[in-house]
Amino acid sequence: MSRRVSAAASGVRRVTRSTVSAPVKGRNNVQVKKEDQDQDGIIVKQEQGTPQKRRTSSYPEETPARKRVKKEDDIGLISPTPSDEPHTLAPSPKKSKPKKSDSSDLKAKKLKSYAQFANQSPFPDFHHPTSEECKLAHKILASLHGPRIRPKEVVASTTRAGCGDSPTVLDALVRTILSQNTSDVNSTRAKKSMDKVYGGSDKWDAIVAGGEAKLQEAIKCGGLSAVKSKVIMSILKQTHEKYGKYSLDHLHQASSEEAMQEMLSFQGVGPKTASCVLLFCLQRESFAVDTHVWRITGLLGWRPKNATRDETHAHLDVMIPDEDKYGLHILLVTHGKRCEECRAGGKNLGKCELRKAFRQKKIQGEAGEEAQQEERDALKKEEEEEC
Repeated sequence: MSRRVSAAASGVRRVTRSTVSAPVKGRNNVQVKKEDQDQDGIIVKQEQGTPQKRRTSSYPEETPARKRVKKEDDIGLISPTPSDEPHTLAPSPKKSKPKKSDSSDLKAKKLKSYAQFANQSPFPDFHHPTSEECKLAHKILASLHGPRIRPKEVVASTTRAGCGDSPTVLDALVRTILSQNTSDVNSTRAKKSMDKVYGGSDKWDAIVAGGEAKLQEAIKCGGLSAVKSKVIMSILKQTHEKYGKYSLDHLHQASSEEAMQEMLSFQGVGPKTASCVLLFCLQRESFAVDTHVWRITGLLGWRPKNATRDETHAHLDVMIPDEDKYGLHILLVTHGKRCEECRAGGKNLGKCELRKAFRQKKIQGEAGEEAQQEERDALKKEEEEEC
């Protein structure tokens, strides 16, 4: 199994897991539901119960309480909601110590998680995929969709957004953010609209000078524009404040670990986004896990059933050989979009060429002796259940 330096980029798993709070009823008769936040630090509000009309009373005005928040993939912004806590007769005389901002706390958690799982899987006792299984799947997918070979030179596309597909690191990062949680068509439309509004690509000065509202309108056609515009603007401002210019190209000379840490320090940038920039822009061996990769690797038994996307990224980046990461990532994404059974919402009809061929090859021993024996045991169990 591969444990090269570039695999250090794998070490970030889901920073926060969803927690479910028991319903709490306040004087407004509002039930507080679940609070959750995404691996990239996104925090947005969750729908609450509809409060009843307040009766006239002599109680003082309700004071703001804790913010209730909800999950939104890949982009890290805070959206406060009205308090649902019951008001009190008098404010507490105790003075609480000042707390770190939510964004600082999320950044610290992301970097701590990265350091914790750099170069190691969060599932040390889960031994799949083996090197043989990776190469077998790569071979089958290449026969179905054609081989994917890394280009010698990265060229920014003018016809599509391209996830991380640019030689300029800041441009690659912005393109990847535009591609989050939307289709290739929509992200490309947003990129073209942004370039048209500002007179070309990489017009970072004009974007910052124009303000967030203008940027939001420019990328509106790509979806989640309110959130993405804030993330992009935040990254641009932080970059200029830190380096005196709009550039992150120094990451070309940085180690994969240093590049990963710097990108994760930005709110709204999680392991999938940073891994895409590493893989495509910086041309490092990193295995990015998007929704298609996460889904199909689950079907193939390459991750524990309940593994999160961050945990899956940390696990697979260690288990998959470096020489297979680029091609296998692209082919899994392609297969996840094209296969009727493996795409989102698809049903297993026994016709998927990957799953059929993969199982047969495992029986024949082409995925390694361990996989062969496991597959034979699974078939035997199925036969016993049928009887």
